[in-house]
Order: sequence, then structure tokens, then C-alpha cells
Amino acid sequence: MNADPRIRIDKWLWHARFFKSRTLAGKFCQAGNLRLNEKLITKAHVQVGPGDVLTFAKGNSIKVVKIVEIGNRRGPAPEAQTLYEDLSPPAPPKKDRSFLPAKPAEREPGTGRPTKAERRALDKLRDQG
Repeated sequence: MNADPRIRIDKWLWHARFFKSRTLAGKFCQAGNLRLNEKLITKAHVQVGPGDVLTFAKGNSIKVVKIVEIGNRRGPAPEAQTLYEDLSPPAPPKKDRSFLPAKPAEREPGTGRPTKAERRALDKLRDQG
């Protein structure tokens, strides 16, 4: 067996189940959205192996993964998770929603639109708060 096993980066991303198809993984690489050991990658044929670190955006988060194994096939998810070590930073805390404005006031059904005087009073009330 080869002492330094290598595999194409698009194939490894597909094996590790970061993408549904190898074509999508290849297009992602060609778009320049991936870094290999802090170097920007724009080709899908770049060879990777154990010890390499990949950095890329996936969804709303940044993924930083260290390749542990190259894998022989695209197996089930638990098997795919053994191919890498996740070094991603922790997710940011959820935002506090207490600063959101209050709901607009509700009117009784059938009362119609506010009059001009009522609108001015509402505007004056909103400007004070």
C-alpha cells in the first residue's frame, strides 16, 4: 500500500458527505470557496491526504476540518464522520430578541381605519417612546 495515500479533493468532500454529489463538490472547489492548509483552491483535482486542513463555508457556518482518513467509498454518515476531525469554531450564541419592537396595536373588528386625529395621536405616542 502507498505510504502517502492521496485523493482528489472533490472526491474526498463527496466521500465525507459534505456534498450530495461529486459534481457539486467539484463546482464548489472551482468557485474558489475552499482553502486547503490556508491556501485558496480553485481546482477540483487537487490531491489531499491525512493531516490536511480544509476551511470552507457550509450553510450559515464556517467548517474547519482536518482529514484523518481518505476513505475507500461513500458510505453511511457514521462512517463518513470518521474521515475527518471537526475543528470548527463554536457557533455564535443565539441573538437576544428583547430589542425587537412590540407588535402593532390591534383594533376591534369592524371599527375601520383610524381617523386622521387618531393617526396623529398614535404617531405622537410612538415618537415619545
